[in-house]
Amino acid sequence: MAVPRFEPCISLPLEPSVLEDVVPKAKDWALMHGAAMRSKTNFNPDSLQFAPFVLIPSVFPRKEFEKAVAIQEVLNELVHKVAHDRDFLVENLKSVIEVDEFTNKLFKIYETVYSEGITQPIALGLLRSDIMLETCCGGGDCNEKNKKPKFQPHCCWKQVEVNTIASGFGWLGPASALIHSYVLAELGAGEKLKNLPPNSALEGLCGGMLEAWKLYGQEKAVILFIVEDVTYNICDQRFHEFKIREMAPKVKVIRKTLTEMSAQAKLGQHKELLVNGMEIAVVYFRSGYEPSQYNSSDDWDARLLIERSRAIKCPTIYYHLAGTKKVQQALAHPGALERFLNDADKVESVRDIFTGLYALEFNESGEKAVEMAMSNPDNYVLKPQREGGGNNVYGQQVKEVLEGMRNSQERTAWILMERIKPPVQKSYMIRPGTANSEGQKLVPVDVVSELGIFGAVIGDANKIISNKQVGHMLRTKISTADEGGVAAGLGALDSPYLID
Repeated sequence: MAVPRFEPCISLPLEPSVLEDVVPKAKDWALMHGAAMRSKTNFNPDSLQFAPFVLIPSVFPRKEFEKAVAIQEVLNELVHKVAHDRDFLVENLKSVIEVDEFTNKLFKIYETVYSEGITQPIALGLLRSDIMLETCCGGGDCNEKNKKPKFQPHCCWKQVEVNTIASGFGWLGPASALIHSYVLAELGAGEKLKNLPPNSALEGLCGGMLEAWKLYGQEKAVILFIVEDVTYNICDQRFHEFKIREMAPKVKVIRKTLTEMSAQAKLGQHKELLVNGMEIAVVYFRSGYEPSQYNSSDDWDARLLIERSRAIKCPTIYYHLAGTKKVQQALAHPGALERFLNDADKVESVRDIFTGLYALEFNESGEKAVEMAMSNPDNYVLKPQREGGGNNVYGQQVKEVLEGMRNSQERTAWILMERIKPPVQKSYMIRPGTANSEGQKLVPVDVVSELGIFGAVIGDANKIISNKQVGHMLRTKISTADEGGVAAGLGALDSPYLID
């Protein structure tokens, strides 16, 4: 059976002379406009290389794009309410914290600040809902209303996950469309620019931080970015800082690692978070989402100190826990959404985007899920409680991993998700050090894409103060690859080209 596919927005392949002209220009444009990263293989803090990108924007159905944009505020509301539901978090994470040390440490911080009393009730969520198009409705996951005629290469989209911490590409998402606007114009296809949707992700995410800063109510207080010991995805972070300075010239942004926080931070008399004498209004985590980002117990103490403070956190520890795979899987249980959304249309719209999500508990349903995955491992993905890419298990390894932990409590820390099989299309992958840079022939390859929709939500346990959809990003990978993180070196920057 042929793989369902979209036709690219530009007829491919391009003539060699055209490629020889436009590819070097596109690389230089990306590098000179901040669509860049530091090299992981030849790291130098004083040098950058362009981020991997696809040469032309990828086709995406306008109707499905608009649907994804429209539902983001509902997802913001859902995550915000989940984060503030202690009973739901405790019930659904109890099996995970018994076997997953990292989640256990996060949960202990949550228990500590909850027992002491939450100092700062306002929480800021800068979220990203990641989705992929589904090629067919054969498994019953799509509602009848979503079915399309057989000649369509897709039927609907399904949610991959919701990111609640370090939701990156607020700059690199919009930058991708700028690259493609330049490339399309160079290819003489300027009339196609109208099909690249506007993208204000950077302004929207920075606007969320500034709104939280205003709510804190201290004009001299600063915004703190918690960053990695070594930051490779530097442009995506720095452009947030630059945009904040542009939008609010009086607001200062500082950057600290957790290790630096352990040495330099303390709480004031009224639990103000103080760093070298500066009061912190908002803490924006771009690190702290995986075990390797905590070098010692001092780093964990720094995370606890931040949570105890009056600073508005993005995310709070309970927002962080609400983004775990286990909690997202629990939301797929019958009746779970109704606990948080009191509007039937909202419930149906969210349930419609879920793909199959299964717990691996030691009960009848857990055993059934294990059997399903071991019988057809190519149809499923195993996911641990981790962010940042490179952690999931695919294909025949699903069976191997399950066999290894079938009788171990460890399996309860994982979830099983039905694998989404998106339509493919042709494009050129442009990566540093390859593709015409050393005389290599550049050829179009089959690629698949994952769309991320950004949201910004602010509120406390009783009310939501602000709730917005603020932009998007698109990542693309070779169709045979499993993971697609650009920062992890597996995917490429892209932007959606909308078709009817």
